[in-house]
Amino acid sequence: MPTKIRASRYPMKNNELPKGAKKNAVSRLLKYVFKYYPIQFLLVVVGVLIVSLANVLSSYIIGNILVNDVISPALAAVSDANGNIIPGMNAIDYFDYSAFYGCIGFLAGVSIAAIIASYFYNYLMAVIAQGIQQRIRDELYSHMQKLPLSYFDRRTHGDIMSVYTNDVDALREMLARALPMAASSLTTMIVCLVMMLTTDFLLTGVVLVFSVIIFVISKYFLKMSSKYFLNMQMELGKTNGYIEEMTNGQKVIKVFNYEERNIEGFNEHNDKLNEYCNKANRFSNILMPTVNQLGNLQYVIIALVGGVCMINNLTSFSFRGAAIYEIGTIVSFLFYSKSFVQPIGQISQQANIIVTALAGASRIFSMMDAPAEVDNGYVELCNAVADKDGNPVETKERTGRWAWKHPHADGTTTYVWLKGKINFYDVDFAYIPGKVVLHDVTLYAEPGQKVAFVGPTGAGKTTITNLINRFYDIADGKIRYDDININKIKKADLRRSLGMVLQDTKLFTGTVRENIRFGKLDATDEEIEKAAKLANADSFIKLLPNGYDTLLKNAGANLSQGQRQLIAIARAAVADPPVMILDEATSSIDSRTEAMVQKGMDSIMKGRTVFAIAHRLSTVKNSDVIMVLDQGRIIERGSHEELLAKKGKYYQLYTGNAITSQD
Repeated sequence: MPTKIRASRYPMKNNELPKGAKKNAVSRLLKYVFKYYPIQFLLVVVGVLIVSLANVLSSYIIGNILVNDVISPALAAVSDANGNIIPGMNAIDYFDYSAFYGCIGFLAGVSIAAIIASYFYNYLMAVIAQGIQQRIRDELYSHMQKLPLSYFDRRTHGDIMSVYTNDVDALREMLARALPMAASSLTTMIVCLVMMLTTDFLLTGVVLVFSVIIFVISKYFLKMSSKYFLNMQMELGKTNGYIEEMTNGQKVIKVFNYEERNIEGFNEHNDKLNEYCNKANRFSNILMPTVNQLGNLQYVIIALVGGVCMINNLTSFSFRGAAIYEIGTIVSFLFYSKSFVQPIGQISQQANIIVTALAGASRIFSMMDAPAEVDNGYVELCNAVADKDGNPVETKERTGRWAWKHPHADGTTTYVWLKGKINFYDVDFAYIPGKVVLHDVTLYAEPGQKVAFVGPTGAGKTTITNLINRFYDIADGKIRYDDININKIKKADLRRSLGMVLQDTKLFTGTVRENIRFGKLDATDEEIEKAAKLANADSFIKLLPNGYDTLLKNAGANLSQGQRQLIAIARAAVADPPVMILDEATSSIDSRTEAMVQKGMDSIMKGRTVFAIAHRLSTVKNSDVIMVLDQGRIIERGSHEELLAKKGKYYQLYTGNAITSQD
């Protein structure tokens, strides 16, 4: 079966947003606007009003002034009582050119003002949109650094990337294009309605009847398209998650001939995405032609009704009072009706963009609201020197010696040398509440001791080391570091005192030197090269095209897996921590290289507390104590010789490993 994408982080049913999510997203977006761009937003509002008033004013000038006050009087002067042109009479002779050119000039001025205002408010909205987009990405990324590892355990990386790309970009599209257009359309509708009510109630009634019909149709199409646009946005995140997962697993896919199933899995997501896109765009694309045709029908009916009223000399009623129908008035009203109806469709069409963006905004703010990693620690690391009695004293100078600075409630502060003593007391732990994976774990690691964890896969070896780093917090029991409860130690200081080499080596885009410097950001070039020599990585690094300045890309794809592991070991070595955690640190290194690395590792481990996880038991024979785990419990402990003498689980693991090694 094709690989399934893990469940979405949002508590949704059928891709529906949580109740109140859109409303919350709108209010939070407005806070960004009013907090960072209040003046620009005020200028946008002014620009929208100018454009709307200019559109309506142009309609008024054309009908009520140009037609009624300029063209109609000239025609009336050369017509008889029945409206027929008198032979020999020419309307041009009675044409008021001064008024005509005045109207044309005024219309030109209004149009230019509208163009300028439209340009500037769209420009300002683009500035606002880009600025908010940048701030949201900054805040999103900053908050992501504070999230616990458990957050990333439950979410695909592709879906998280979709938040940064698709969701944030949809937000920018809404702010830069959809909202200004929707605001301009709504303002135009309001101004047009006011002008229509001051022109004629009867014709306004015709427009409102058609507007209700158009609104009902638009609402239906909007409801349908919004639902599918929302589904499309959610499915896009899942599709990205699938692509990311399969891209990272290309070697496994090819080794196991998984290509066909992989394609089936992708097609399953892509077909669903295509289905949502088709349905969303189908309803969205039908909307505007429908609105336009109804608008044209309304246009014809208004012209017909207005013409009948004018021919029959009927009285027009409006907020301005009673008056006879004039052709200029009807012309202006035709423009008003067009300007009133078209925005309904435009708003409905922009609403799809707005709904999609709000769905994205809800996903963005959901990630921003995810609880950050809790850190209530107050014990810190500090540089220290020894007083005459050998006790630590804080100093601002870099001494190479560290101490724990432990403030107390009574205002006093004590200092404890950083030694690397780790103790577990009856520790229970569960990744998921109720499903305990570590049971009653008790262990003691004195400074300078090497403690090894062995056992079958899933026994809980890596979990124990993750608890030392406080990547996860224990459910019960205590963990003490130099006799200090690790919950009291600030996480940054705790992790600073620990070096870690993982089985899954992670290198970053940058030079070899920069990747080693991850272990100690202020490390000098000499310290970096010394650490590389200690890990026996110096010899192969110097053979690279640019030595330590060789650029690594794609997680060090241009290096062998063993070379990547050696750089990771050098990275831990340069940190020079009192406690070292080695999670299958030599698993990717061949036997010959392992022998070389082991000498370097012995140098690295000298004088340090070491926690080593290994399936290759030959690498832990010289450990001071070996912990044998099974199903989350420590079932045996002792030295290599003591455990072999017991002929228990360790004996079975070791003898089985020895036979495999001979083969």
